[in-house]
Formats: sequence, C-alpha cells, structure tokens
Amino acid sequence: MTADKSERLSADNSGSVKSGPEKQSPNRNVPEKLADADQAVATAFEGEIREFVRRDVAFLRRQRGEVEAAPDPAADNLNALIRRVAGASMDEIDRVILDLQGVRAMLRSEGERVSRELSGYASLSHASMTAMKVIGDSLKQWVDAPGNRGRRSAS
Repeated sequence: MTADKSERLSADNSGSVKSGPEKQSPNRNVPEKLADADQAVATAFEGEIREFVRRDVAFLRRQRGEVEAAPDPAADNLNALIRRVAGASMDEIDRVILDLQGVRAMLRSEGERVSRELSGYASLSHASMTAMKVIGDSLKQWVDAPGNRGRRSAS
C-alpha cells in the first residue's frame, strides 16, 4: 500500500499546479485516474480483509476438529450452531461492506457534482467581475469626457 501512496503523491506533484476554476475543470483526466486507483486499492484491501477472516475461521475450525477426536453430540450441536451464527455474521458483514461501498460511490458522485457547480460559480463570478470592470471603466470615461464636465459639476 505504501507504493500506491507514493505513486499517487508523485502523480499529484508531476502535474502543473493550478488554482481556481482550472483546478476544478470537468476535463480532468489525472484526478479521475486517481479516483479509479483509489477505488481499486480499496476494493483490493476489502478483499484481503475478507480472505483473512475466512482463512482465520477455517484455521480455527481445523484446529477444533483436530483437538476434538471423540465425537460428542452436544459438542457437535454447539459447533453447528457456532458455524451458523458465524456464517450469518460474515454475511451481514459482507452486506454492510456493500452498503458502505454504495455510500462511498454516492459521496464521490456528489463531490464531483459540487465541484462542477463550484467551477461554474467561479466562472460566472469571474465573468461578472470582468463585466463590472468594463462598465465602471466606461462610466469613468463618459464622466471624464470634455463634453460632460459641465453636467457633472451641476449635479
């Protein structure tokens, strides 16, 4: 996992540094690739956790089977019950993981939507500031014009 972090950091530092609306533009390939890489890393990590839990449970079952050489009906019933409860718990954990993945995907899409809206707002704000500056300059030129000097002093 440390290699993934260093790759992401080098990918972040290799691009040009942008601020403002350019940083939030919808035509950004590098952040999308990083999001895909993050998704792949998270999925691989979750798979490793599941595999670890399954191996651990299988190992404990084998150990119990080797220790318990003499069959006991009560112990067998208890073992079957524990297997059912553990299986149900594992299924529930898998369902929770899937739900969390859905929430993560929804949050990512909402984050991208908010980013696009902020980019649009920044663009609109810049355009309005530019328009206000042009209007202000035009008014200043009109007021400072030689024919309009008398009108300004009368008011």
